[in-house]
Amino acid sequence: MKLIVGLGNPGILYGNSRHNIGFLSIKHLAKEKRIALKKEKGISALSGKGKIENDNCLVAVPLTFMNLSGEAVKPLLKKYKIGLEDLLVICDDLDLDFGRIKLRPNGSSAGHRGIQSIINSLKTNEFNRLRVGIGRPRGKLGASEFVLSHFNRREKEELKGIIPRVSLCVQSWINEDVEKSMNIFNRKDRQ
Repeated sequence: MKLIVGLGNPGILYGNSRHNIGFLSIKHLAKEKRIALKKEKGISALSGKGKIENDNCLVAVPLTFMNLSGEAVKPLLKKYKIGLEDLLVICDDLDLDFGRIKLRPNGSSAGHRGIQSIINSLKTNEFNRLRVGIGRPRGKLGASEFVLSHFNRREKEELKGIIPRVSLCVQSWINEDVEKSMNIFNRKDRQ
């Protein structure tokens, strides 16, 4: 079984914020694959099981705040006996241009507090992550204010193409492997 987790912050206030692009991606994937998300008993997460690319998968969104994402991911891995090689975490990335996606098999948190929480909880950085570019703030807006701000009208329109591409990358990761999927989806000319 594979576990695909989308990071974000729970609650209406953060629903359409840039930091919640992981949540948006999981909700799209779950709807596309007809996977119902339900509260996970004893774990701070919504999750659902289903088939994606003929593999059994668990898709989930933590109900913790971003900085505590590891508190949801570690118990899900343990409960369903899923290995780190079968974990994919989807998150936002300030250092990527808006809409660019980048898949990696491991690495540092690059300052992302949700990823750092998962690294701290698992005591390793050896897990797959799919970063979705949200760009950098312009003007006087600080990074923390920017990630919690909502998408503008143009960005909302562009999300209609970005989120399905994230879904295609997830399906490629499931069906192929991380290296082949990186070669397809990490290229700038494919964005």
